[in-house]
Amino acid sequence: MSVILATAGQDDKIRFWEAPSGICSRVLRYADSQVNCLEITTDKQYLAAGGNPHIRLFEINNSSNQNPILSLEGHTGNVTSLGFQRNGRYLYSGSEDGTVKLWDLRSPTYSRSFDSKGPVNSVALHPNQAEIISGDQNGSIKI
Repeated sequence: MSVILATAGQDDKIRFWEAPSGICSRVLRYADSQVNCLEITTDKQYLAAGGNPHIRLFEINNSSNQNPILSLEGHTGNVTSLGFQRNGRYLYSGSEDGTVKLWDLRSPTYSRSFDSKGPVNSVALHPNQAEIISGDQNGSIKI
């Protein structure tokens, strides 16, 4: 399956769509929470889904496995934004709990946590791949 589009929302489901045909080709259940954000690795092998307060990592090309291959615990509020470092080894996340976290995907716990002092709306990785930029509900941008 070539993933063209992934969607999710309040219904606790993640859907993969074939854009040329408009057909939903796969549905995953995201147990115990709505899905707030999605991000696909650059190699298109994995999909990260952020909920409340979990982050779960799914295999994209293994349709026989409906379960996450990794669950990341550490946020205490809604995960609002996700991203991957270019090589896919690290994931970064922002949450309404006011933190930005950096995750080494070889471990189920975060490796760094930064206090934003306000609920985080978005996170992005600087093109130099060394700095995380966050925006919060207080109107602050932090690097």
